[in-house]
Amino acid sequence: MKLVYQVNDRPKFTQLVVFGFQQVLAIMAATIAVPLIIGNGMSTAAALFGAGIGTLVYILFTNHKSPVFLGSSFAFIGSMSAAFAGAVSIQAGYAGLLLGAAFAGIVYVIFAMIIRKVGTGWINKLMPAIVIGPTVSIIGLSLAGSAVTNLRTSSLTGETTQFAVLCGIIALIATMLASTYGGRKAKMIPFIIGILTGYGVAAIFTWIGLATGYAPMQIVDFSAFSTLTDGGIGLHTFLSVPDFTFLKAFAGFHEIDASYIGTIFAAYVPVAFVVFAEHIADHRNISSIIETDLLTDPGLDHTLLGDGIGSIAGAFFGGCPNTTYGESIACVAITRNASVATITCAAVECLIISFITPFVAFISSIPTCVMGGVCMALYGFIAVSGLKMIQRADLDLNRNLYVVSTILISGIGGLSLTFGKITITTIACSLILGIIVNKLLAKDPNSRDDNDL
Repeated sequence: MKLVYQVNDRPKFTQLVVFGFQQVLAIMAATIAVPLIIGNGMSTAAALFGAGIGTLVYILFTNHKSPVFLGSSFAFIGSMSAAFAGAVSIQAGYAGLLLGAAFAGIVYVIFAMIIRKVGTGWINKLMPAIVIGPTVSIIGLSLAGSAVTNLRTSSLTGETTQFAVLCGIIALIATMLASTYGGRKAKMIPFIIGILTGYGVAAIFTWIGLATGYAPMQIVDFSAFSTLTDGGIGLHTFLSVPDFTFLKAFAGFHEIDASYIGTIFAAYVPVAFVVFAEHIADHRNISSIIETDLLTDPGLDHTLLGDGIGSIAGAFFGGCPNTTYGESIACVAITRNASVATITCAAVECLIISFITPFVAFISSIPTCVMGGVCMALYGFIAVSGLKMIQRADLDLNRNLYVVSTILISGIGGLSLTFGKITITTIACSLILGIIVNKLLAKDPNSRDDNDL
């Protein structure tokens, strides 16, 4: 892939601001979805701030060599819910979030220390491209249901409506047209163009629907803007401090006992092992895009440290452990902008936006159907990029065919395993099955060593 901006390139300041905001839009829906799912008063603005902090930490540890944004991790949703379920109070639950993020981060640190000592050769043997490629595809394909569900849903009524689908499809088409036929500037910001186009059409439908009382046309929920002036017009209308997690957590630490700490440990640590596999898949993916092996330079130990310490820092403010985002990687692939300066700018914008109330309201008001349409492109690119990793593999060989088919079918089918409060995600199950099949069939008499594929 011919990149417009290489990893070390620095676009002009005005371009950086726009390119960075596009990255914010790409990761925003998933980042703020996690606190919304968990509830218990978690702040979406704080989660956005935490994602920005976590990304800056990651960039620092990776020596500005990896163009990836870190956002709220869906893998830890069960762990976060367990933190609140087992707590004696909401404040203790928030303290559990910080404790759990610390446990998960320590797992990453331990992994980093081991890899620094023994190297990454064993990873290449255990997870060659024939295993990692379809696993990356599953990361995108497993999100397909979410994209389609969002595409069909009105943010205002929560109902499925054809007008929501139309708005989402318009956003998708606008994104594709800008990326394919647009001028140089348009090709660099296709998601901004797509989201704003879809938002504009949805707003028109909503105004018509509200004026006529026709519910299916009511798409956009503008309530986020109306709440800005609930307390009258003042400074808070424009600026407000996010409800940071640590502010509530510090009041709950004295309510934590050894039993609760054990619960948090059991809820978070196993998930960190699972996310480790996704971490490798994401970095293999972005490595193929920028044509530089990030597992070697800056090294898997550096990316793990960045992810782990970034998760701890992000959770301190936003409550959510962070992870590398496939949406961010897809945005890099589609726009061909791998500039780490752009990712840095996006992180800084997240910090700033989280304090600007109208911006938070605007982001919160973007219709889910519009984001669903845009995410069809994002998730699709993740899936395709994974398949590109295996394009040199001979799928006429039983070994390769079975590895790829096992991963794809178990992933698309949604195979996951739950043991008590611990859930092995679909992606992790698919990867584990792929590794097992690849090793079981290693002696295929018709197969050569495909570890280099």
